Amino acid sequence: MENNGIISRFNRDNVLQEEDRVITAVYRDDDDQENKLRPKMLKDYVGQEKVKHNLDVYMHAARKRGDALDHVLLYGPPGLGKTTLAHVIANEMGAQVKVTSGPAIEKALDLSAMLSKLEKGDILFIDEIHRLNRNIEEILYPAMEDFTLDMVTGAGAMASSLRMQLKHFTLIGATTKEGMLSSPLRDRFGIKFRLEPYTNEELTSIVRRSATILNIPIDEDAAFELARRSRGTPRIANRLLRRVRDFAEYEGLDCINLELTRKALEFMDVDELGLDAVDRNILDTIIKKFSGGPVGLDTLAAATGEDATTIEDVVEPFLIQLGFIQRTPRGRVCTLGAYRHLKLKR
Repeated sequence: MENNGIISRFNRDNVLQEEDRVITAVYRDDDDQENKLRPKMLKDYVGQEKVKHNLDVYMHAARKRGDALDHVLLYGPPGLGKTTLAHVIANEMGAQVKVTSGPAIEKALDLSAMLSKLEKGDILFIDEIHRLNRNIEEILYPAMEDFTLDMVTGAGAMASSLRMQLKHFTLIGATTKEGMLSSPLRDRFGIKFRLEPYTNEELTSIVRRSATILNIPIDEDAAFELARRSRGTPRIANRLLRRVRDFAEYEGLDCINLELTRKALEFMDVDELGLDAVDRNILDTIIKKFSGGPVGLDTLAAATGEDATTIEDVVEPFLIQLGFIQRTPRGRVCTLGAYRHLKLKR
């Protein structure tokens, strides 16, 4: 590579670490800045038009009745705005929101304490609700259905049951794995929304809005370039924008342009379709070491040095979405599209 311009000023090995992928949709520690980029009201929330329209109707009706919104389940891939939408609902309803997650609730007493402190109209947001312990989950059934909390005091022969009346609240559950929710819990959500990947046009609008908040001008072409490499995910788009902003500030530029954006993304190993080194390594391994497949998951993991669960849950879904990989009974197979993208002969 020619040693000039922005690329020569950085060490490629220091930019991308495979265990810390810039294009992952999973929340990372450096996404804390994401909070100030999140829209506060429904009118500022870009995309998910059907979800927004229906939600607007349900919230309007609940406010008119002076009642709490029905319980809401938000599901879909990570990074699409489930947490953001939960806070938007709280703002629109003028409600306080208590935030927790399934893994964080370790004891039934913890959940009981949260429920008992909720005021009328408050929102309890449980992220990764599919990871809630089943024994703890049962506390939610009467709480969601009858707004009651059943508690047992004492032990053995001295045990007694106590029923507490709760104030009408709204539970918002978010999950990336809706199928892992138990039927009794899933059925108690009156409102269910699946969030879909965003279009390039929607992501371009998000990038422009975020750039304004970050106080860094961006060309329309540059915004679209970031959008089309963001895998349909606002979280990735905002993360890439922040990283490209770093490149612009390092170069002393007062506006993010298309040339800088392409160079920065190339340096971060994010290609035209949003694939990174890990994605390409999976495809390259299947094609070159296993003649395009089929190859079993464990064999592929051993050949690439990646964790099998990571491949299956994090890497493969987007490659399947692009039509680059097919899962067959005999293993993973690369399609003609993968060969063409890597510029390899089949």
